[in-house]
Amino acid sequence: MAEQESAIVEAGKVSQWLTQNGFEHEALAADNLGVEILKVDREFLIPMSTALYAYGFNYMQCQCAYDQGPGQDLVSVYHLAKLTDNASKPEEVRVKVFIPREDPRVPSVYWIWKAADFQERESYDMYGIVYEGHPNLKRILMNEDWVGWPLRKDYISPDFYELQDAY
Repeated sequence: MAEQESAIVEAGKVSQWLTQNGFEHEALAADNLGVEILKVDREFLIPMSTALYAYGFNYMQCQCAYDQGPGQDLVSVYHLAKLTDNASKPEEVRVKVFIPREDPRVPSVYWIWKAADFQERESYDMYGIVYEGHPNLKRILMNEDWVGWPLRKDYISPDFYELQDAY
């Protein structure tokens, strides 16, 4: 495990382009399919996203979030692709923003990729990450009066009563 953490990650094509153009980020190890993963601070998410869009990443395939564990960061993930005519294998990149759970705020990328609309709302609803600048950030899966964030690993379910002898 210590060897993996200390391993040097070779910057990919997109990471090199971002570095050449002055965008602060950290290259993480690529996933098992070879997709580049970039770590960016939340204050640089919008400038980097705008640059990635200008670079050709015109499609946000997925936005999701996950919890690293109690007391650790929440992570907002953006999977982007370059869609062009007759592309058999579009170029892909994944951007991760690590967010402190005590202050779970990150700018919304809705104004860059409209596909972020419902996906950011779901991440807000399940993890409590506030996507600042989102035009309609409200719960999408849970009731409006629900207390807490159900997919956080430190979430404690409210008491509920199970129907007995329902059959």
